[in-house]
Amino acid sequence: MKKMRWLMVALLSVNSLIAFAEEAPVKQFKTFLSSAKSITANFKQVLINEAGDPLQTSYGQFYLQRPGKFRWDYTKPFQQQIISTSGKVWFYDTDLEQVTIKKLDESVGSTPALLLSGDVPLEDNYNIEQQGSDGNMNWVKLVPKSQDSTFKYVLIGLEKGVLSGMQLNDNFGQLTRIYFSNLKVNQSIEANLFEFTAPKGVDVFSE
Repeated sequence: MKKMRWLMVALLSVNSLIAFAEEAPVKQFKTFLSSAKSITANFKQVLINEAGDPLQTSYGQFYLQRPGKFRWDYTKPFQQQIISTSGKVWFYDTDLEQVTIKKLDESVGSTPALLLSGDVPLEDNYNIEQQGSDGNMNWVKLVPKSQDSTFKYVLIGLEKGVLSGMQLNDNFGQLTRIYFSNLKVNQSIEANLFEFTAPKGVDVFSE
């Protein structure tokens, strides 16, 4: 009886450890989101086609102030700004001299920062799943509940509980991978970084 009892205790302990391991990345992700009120980072973004070949690599800076404010500054190989505040998202293409304005809820598939902004209720819109580990990085998978989403899923990579990378798989078979570096959490960010005024002479489109 004692051996059987110890066996049952051992099995329960193993099951508990497995359950903890399975929920750990999701818990890390939720903890990070709830504690990170601001984020600044450098980023590298790689667009990969259906065949697995890189189509374009971009570089820039990322800023986020929860809730609802973020900014992507693409600096190489082209200049572009994506800024969100007050329920709207501005897409400014410097080369095309064009600004497109979208409502926040219409832009969820347009920029992954919306998933971190706090303005999109994740658990209402996505199934959040543990996706396993790769070296020191734990991955969480977000699968849209809506059939109208522009992407199939998003992977969030966390290293030591801190955001390290993202991957988006869209409905056209393309992957967008984003690698963050020099990431800083909860540091002061100037409020005017999230303000946008269209430069004179550019075309402005509102959707």
